[in-house]
Amino acid sequence: MTQSKEASARIKINKLLEESGWRFEADKNGPMNIQLEPGVMLADLGEDFENVSKGYIDFLLLDKDGRALVVVEAKKESIDPLSAKEQARNYARNVNARFIILSNGNIHYFWDTKHGNPDTISRFPTQDSITQYEKYIPNPIELANTKVDENYIIESQMPGYANDPDFQDESKRQEFFRNNNLKQMRPYQVGAIKSLQSAALENKNRFLFEMATGTGKTLISAAVIKLFLKSGNARRVLFLVDRIELEEQAHKAFKQYIGKDYTSVIYKDSRDSWRNAQVVVSTIQTFLAGDRYKKEFSPTDFEMVISDEAHRSIGGNSRAVFEYFVGYKLGLTATPKDYLKGFDGEDADSQREFERRQLLDTYKTFGCKPSEPTFSYDLLSGVKDGFLINPIVVDARTEITTELLSTDGYAAHSTTEQGETINEVFNERHYERKFFNEETNIAMCKAFIDNGLFDPVAKKYDVDLFGKSIVFCVSQKHATRVTNILNKLAFERWPEQYNESNFAVQVTSQVPTAQQMTINFSNNMLNGKVNSPEGYDSTKTRVAVTVGMMTTGYDCQDILNLALMRPVFSPAEFVQIKGRGTRKYLFEYRDYATKETVTEPKEHFKFFDFFATCEYFENEFEYDEKIKIPKIKKIKETDSTGGSGSTDIFVDEGGTNVFKGPIDLATDDDIASISEKHIGTDGMRVDREGFKRAVEEDVLANDTLKSLWDNGDVAGAEDYTKTNIFDKPNHYLNLQGIRKTFNVDRRITIREFLQVAFGQKSGFESKDELLESEWSKFTEVNPVDQEHFAPVKSFFKAYIADPQVREIIDTKQLAQLHFCASFDFEEYQRLNGFKTTVPTYIKDYVSLNTFMN
Repeated sequence: MTQSKEASARIKINKLLEESGWRFEADKNGPMNIQLEPGVMLADLGEDFENVSKGYIDFLLLDKDGRALVVVEAKKESIDPLSAKEQARNYARNVNARFIILSNGNIHYFWDTKHGNPDTISRFPTQDSITQYEKYIPNPIELANTKVDENYIIESQMPGYANDPDFQDESKRQEFFRNNNLKQMRPYQVGAIKSLQSAALENKNRFLFEMATGTGKTLISAAVIKLFLKSGNARRVLFLVDRIELEEQAHKAFKQYIGKDYTSVIYKDSRDSWRNAQVVVSTIQTFLAGDRYKKEFSPTDFEMVISDEAHRSIGGNSRAVFEYFVGYKLGLTATPKDYLKGFDGEDADSQREFERRQLLDTYKTFGCKPSEPTFSYDLLSGVKDGFLINPIVVDARTEITTELLSTDGYAAHSTTEQGETINEVFNERHYERKFFNEETNIAMCKAFIDNGLFDPVAKKYDVDLFGKSIVFCVSQKHATRVTNILNKLAFERWPEQYNESNFAVQVTSQVPTAQQMTINFSNNMLNGKVNSPEGYDSTKTRVAVTVGMMTTGYDCQDILNLALMRPVFSPAEFVQIKGRGTRKYLFEYRDYATKETVTEPKEHFKFFDFFATCEYFENEFEYDEKIKIPKIKKIKETDSTGGSGSTDIFVDEGGTNVFKGPIDLATDDDIASISEKHIGTDGMRVDREGFKRAVEEDVLANDTLKSLWDNGDVAGAEDYTKTNIFDKPNHYLNLQGIRKTFNVDRRITIREFLQVAFGQKSGFESKDELLESEWSKFTEVNPVDQEHFAPVKSFFKAYIADPQVREIIDTKQLAQLHFCASFDFEEYQRLNGFKTTVPTYIKDYVSLNTFMN
């Protein structure tokens, strides 16, 4: 006989209760702690518990003292359990229970009736967990009113800091901080906390910090953790990372920042005692292995979950861990996934497509509107404020990579490993998948060593110490070969210093100790210390060669060189890799011979680009294009605790798919071109794309500005924009940044910007387009005959756009026109009466400032 849906739901709910340790009857584990509705016995339920004589059946879960703890409202499978919300609330009030579980056997909600709305859960909380959770009384007002300033973390590190004479003396304060290893928060970090406080006051329980690499997300996390624990809005916090090296890095930071107030542990090292800690740090993989998060944790074990690199935590099975726990959620990321951008709902099966995009979209997951995080601080802001640095881009191309980057690609006569001779055409995307040439690798490695930055402290002592570097390769096999080449080159150049083949080290997942190697490299302990200068705290290994292990979140501030020895087509990956070098650093050495301390600041770093990646993201990448949903690929993972399990990972199209090859080409190769470009405060286009979002948020959504513009008060709108919108900390919107974003080759005015922003103009006119417009106006009042048309037009444009021509004409040094590129003396001779007409008109009617670069 087929089970009814009512019976199926009851069986599932019974099983869920029993799996979490709840008991209908006393047994060896303890007394009965599930009470049915008064007057109903377990045997009375039969198959249909919706329509027994006593009415709807509730399960009442009791604490160890027999007191009402949780009301479980059970519905049949065909009914949405949320429909019973008010019914359950009334029952809970009658029995004085604070918590409610709504379930139909398939979907379950946990509801703390004193705080917020029902949260979905996949497992019922245990008696111990919910009893502890009951002690937690959230108070958003207390959270919002807690004072947070730049010394918020220092209060935990050194409670009596304010009374120290060295702190009170402003001239000694920074030295006081350094000597005591105290961490003062920066203004934007305090701003991030205050943004969260404001959002919490609006009863939001999910937050997203979108912050550039190197802006101190771990320090901010420590401040958030302290805020929630101190204000009573959390008893215990879970900090999730996606890599083992980040786990140790975060744990170490929390001990340094708030260790005197709160206990922090790494879960895998404290599986029997983690409940005694207020901060638990873990990789997502540890929780996923063998479904450990379900078996060893209750949904109410943490009142707050913080996800580092949040864009990774919401894909595949990782999302299950993140969503398993109820309570507050904070996401940290430099590269959020905006899967709702450009989605028009017109795809086939668009509802399912929309739902998938919602699940993957970082903003939606953390309760934010599209492209509107709780707080944002980008690389451009960090550079402008003096906290981060931009790279010197070294565009180096070999003869082969130059051809690979061309439109036609590179035709090669090659031989496969099976001995088959083939002719094939490659382009730069093939390099990532199946193209390999030893001579190309040698050329890239030579260019890297020949042009890389050297350690500035060692340089003062005439020691050639190559700057600490990370090289990103195509594959593990590629990394092995590049490492070998770099070590051979280093031995040839510095034989006494690098005779042990440790100048470069491969740091990839194939290497058994790779995770510890990343930590040692950051701590300057990989293969010991350098020999010279004597006693200098810097690692003997100078180059870490990896594929992808040291991208997201890896903190190594003294990096001086980065090298992309592979193409990159994902802007998120590009930003993450570039971000490994943007942190500032002070190189320091105590010279024991002279008793002096030598310091050198890190003022820039070099970013070696062998495949024109920077050019691609500057000119070719379509930033407004709808992001493709990544494919799902199942992999088997084994974590450091020995647990294993299958997990879903998302693989971007054109990303890490495996292709046949690689193919070795017996072709000579050498560097064909190399150039350096200092990236200024305007940054790269990939960094400036935030300006487009700034226009939407700061201009179009500003009711005051919109009212001024709609009412025709253009001057008022211009003044308001200049005073209240430009150069404000939210986005630092300004005309220079807008020019860069929209590739305008001349100066623009606030009025032009507002015309484009509010749709009166489709875009900014180029310099030449604007010159043509001015020429048309001129000819309307000053007709030009056909004989003089060409030289007069040339003179008109040159006088406006070329300061040299204006100076020659205005100072009457006409002979200089013989040496002028934009307008020559012969043309001037053909102007007839327009020699004075053109300059007079331009001075009266044309704004020359608009045409300046």
